[in-house]
Amino acid sequence: MFRPLELFIGTRYIRAKRRNHFISFISVVSMLGLVIGITALITVISVMNGFAGELRSRVLGMVSQATITGVADSMPAWRQALAIAEQNPHVQGAAPYVEREAFLRGNAASQGAIIRGILPDQEPRVADIGSKMIAGKLSSLTEGSWGIVLGRDLALTLGVNVGDKVIVYAPVISVTPIGGVPRLRRFTVDGIFEAGMQQYDSGLAIVNLHDAEKLYQMSGPSGIRLKLDDLFVANKVAQSLANQLGDAYRAQGWMAQYANFFKAIAMEKIVMFVILSLIVAVAAFNLVSSLVMLVTDKRSDIAILRTLGATPRSIMGVFMVQGMLIGLMGIAIGAVCGVALATYLPSIVDVIQNVTGYQFLPESVYYINNVPSQLRWSDVGWITGMALLFSLLATIYPAWRASRTQPAEALRYE
Repeated sequence: MFRPLELFIGTRYIRAKRRNHFISFISVVSMLGLVIGITALITVISVMNGFAGELRSRVLGMVSQATITGVADSMPAWRQALAIAEQNPHVQGAAPYVEREAFLRGNAASQGAIIRGILPDQEPRVADIGSKMIAGKLSSLTEGSWGIVLGRDLALTLGVNVGDKVIVYAPVISVTPIGGVPRLRRFTVDGIFEAGMQQYDSGLAIVNLHDAEKLYQMSGPSGIRLKLDDLFVANKVAQSLANQLGDAYRAQGWMAQYANFFKAIAMEKIVMFVILSLIVAVAAFNLVSSLVMLVTDKRSDIAILRTLGATPRSIMGVFMVQGMLIGLMGIAIGAVCGVALATYLPSIVDVIQNVTGYQFLPESVYYINNVPSQLRWSDVGWITGMALLFSLLATIYPAWRASRTQPAEALRYE
């Protein structure tokens, strides 16, 4: 720890007017470099947190947090598996589903899509797709009504709206007198949803579970979807259920299904942190040049302090205090600017887009059409701590050089 004498002299050097203005300029540049680097680092990491959180919520809003499936295409004894799953303390909701591929033909075009069969009264227990409806109601998908709910982009591609007809071709061959033909059924569009993710808005269609079973000639649902009280215990719950249900069933958590996707996001965050940390490191080590020049400028002062009894350790502490104070000012200002920018970035981006008419994240290219930001104080702590460490390391050499100053040599030509 620094002693009062070192703190007093170090802070006095910070406040004093310097004869060499170039040294002051270098110190200001070093401080501004820290401000810009820390602001950029906090903002970028917050945006990446926002992207990861937004993608996770949108993905898990449409898919299950955990699933139970059979070894075959269908699960005839699904009610027994459902009862076992609901006994798990982490399971908050469970519902059966059918998920198969199909080819849809509308008024304007045809397109392949995923058909998902659900029970409308049980679906809210595992997913929030009902809150994403922009036309019609999910409850309209009653058994035998042959209704269908389409993603917004899929409906636009097919050229259909609520009340129109869509022909669904299932990849199941029916034998007829003229040979094998694919099964098809005419559905009525009962609703349109918008999940906010291109993958689902352009490639997902939802029907009643029993209608899907009839269309695909299945004896039961494809599996059971689960909603958990904690996203990050999905693999643990899946392993526990797999042990209870036996070899006839498979259980899988969302973390295993989307592991590579979210690992890629986490890796991008780490890479961006390392790259932007180099900016902070360069700014921090600019302190080396400013402090070396300061030591040269203050050689006579150092010599006088030495002759008055100051130890090399005290001299070293004086210049480390000065360097750390410059670093602390830059870090504090950068942290405040970074927190403010990360907090208000979505609003700032919206204003820029409204004024310029330029869309930073087009819906046709990206999963998300806005710029999310999620500030985490733990990240702010790591970033400021790293910057403090860099600043401390940057002061060691100049301070050590100052402590090696010999009074006789420094005062020889004074």
